[in-house]
Amino acid sequence: MEFSESAADFERFLRNEKKASENTVASYLRDVNHFCAWCAAKERTLDSIVRKDIERYILELKRGGRSAATLSRTIASLRCFFAFLLRAGAVSQNPVQGVAAEKAEKSLPQVLTGEEVELLLEQPVITDVKGCRDRAMLELLYATGIRVTELISLQMSDVVLDAGLIRCRTGDKERMIPMYPAAIRILSEYITIIRPSLVADRDETALFVNMNGRPMSRQGFWKLIKHYQQMAGIDKDITPHTLRHSFAAHLLENGADLKSLQEMLGHADISSTQIYTKVIKKQLKDVYNKAHPRA
Repeated sequence: MEFSESAADFERFLRNEKKASENTVASYLRDVNHFCAWCAAKERTLDSIVRKDIERYILELKRGGRSAATLSRTIASLRCFFAFLLRAGAVSQNPVQGVAAEKAEKSLPQVLTGEEVELLLEQPVITDVKGCRDRAMLELLYATGIRVTELISLQMSDVVLDAGLIRCRTGDKERMIPMYPAAIRILSEYITIIRPSLVADRDETALFVNMNGRPMSRQGFWKLIKHYQQMAGIDKDITPHTLRHSFAAHLLENGADLKSLQEMLGHADISSTQIYTKVIKKQLKDVYNKAHPRA
């Protein structure tokens, strides 16, 4: 089986059978294509690869400066790829079985203070079309804690303004997330006044569109949030996920229970949600160390 054919079949498997998210498909294919290019350069076929080859490849990536987290993901990608090839009869073994990467040090997610969130949200100039759209996107992201992929995937039918809710879909899972009044008001103004003047096609169903009237992209929103970070003068590396982390930490700090927070964030495992309790504890410790006269 040729490299390109193997990768194409693997992509169909990820999408159709595993129902993997777009992010997972993209990262797995990137890892697999890079590995296939390495095999081609070594004049090796996939069915000739053994465990020592995988270990050698991972070592080369490590020496090239790849992080422990990237190495761990690469191994997961290749393990899934070879399991697929084994099932298809293209290889006789899974050479990735038993290969382990160094454990990545888990760092606590960075969150903004309440004042920093307010400062960031105030940056879009809401006297023009772009500013109103940008404010609605930022406000909705912080109001709901959804992922950036979920934000740009929202459809008009996913907004239930009367109930103050949005419907968020990830794969075959769906969750309803409430919004606070200010977010409802700003989103309502965007939908009724701003969006109609932006869309290039009246049949466009995407909630958020770019200035050409097409659905907003991840890259477009990433540039947007970086622009407003600079305008706000916030000395933190703000990404779309920073607002998700801030949403979770602030809710937990103000009395939200873990189970409800897990449901709103769409975490499959509550252990992913529990990380925010550590964020709160660290913040309290930092406050103590700065404020206590004998600390």
